[in-house]
Amino acid sequence: MNKYTISQFRREFNSENVCLEYVFNKRFKDIKGFYRVKGRKCWANAKGEQIHPLAGTIFEKSSTSLQNWFYAIFLFAASRNGVSAKELQRQLGVTYKCAWRMAYQIRELMTQDGDPLEGTVEVDETYIGGRVRGNNKKKFDNKTPVMGMVERGGKVKAFKIPNTTSKILLGKIRKNIKQGSKIMSDELWTYHNTWGMGYSHYSIMHSAKEYVRGSAHTNTIEGFWSQFKRSVSGTYHSVSKKHLQSYVNEFSFRYNHRALPIFGALMARI
Repeated sequence: MNKYTISQFRREFNSENVCLEYVFNKRFKDIKGFYRVKGRKCWANAKGEQIHPLAGTIFEKSSTSLQNWFYAIFLFAASRNGVSAKELQRQLGVTYKCAWRMAYQIRELMTQDGDPLEGTVEVDETYIGGRVRGNNKKKFDNKTPVMGMVERGGKVKAFKIPNTTSKILLGKIRKNIKQGSKIMSDELWTYHNTWGMGYSHYSIMHSAKEYVRGSAHTNTIEGFWSQFKRSVSGTYHSVSKKHLQSYVNEFSFRYNHRALPIFGALMARI
């Protein structure tokens, strides 16, 4: 994996003006005849037309310096397990409210694309969150179901879902996996219905302690769940149902860009 180091970051973004010019060149590289207006965060041409490069970005209307924004994005890119708002608060010297908003906005850069998966695709569901009920630590209330699907050797897609009914699960498969693909799942009966939807389907019996049968397994998606849950527990401790999808997006983005410098991938989305 190509790594983008803190030394490279500091050399490349060593002033506020450099950061601003980076945003302008990233968004308006094909526009000619504009010059930087002295003392302002905008460009203009001889006709008096103006371009405000921060408009429509996560930096718009923010009083936080671009250098701090860029460094926060770097921290997200450099961390495998995510960055909490408390950590941003400590690193940047901003208020917790500001740090939380920055983290939320950076996750907005990590939304999942609409390209469907194909080939051999593992499908599974898990449950996130919930409160311990009484003294029995094995029982939880208010857990939120999340459905995931991963193309072997490719990308993952994951979604917070309202329930695990056939309508919801099969609808997500139809929308996100190309027909003709091979579906790998556990023994949940719903997935057997994919045969009639233009997919081939193979399952394993976790209840019978079967985890691999030939090429049939769900180890890849279960590995993704394991990493996601460890990160939520270790870095964020808990996430609300309201914002769960943004965290799911974050770790899907990390997985999908695992072979690339994540900083560059994030900056390409500003």
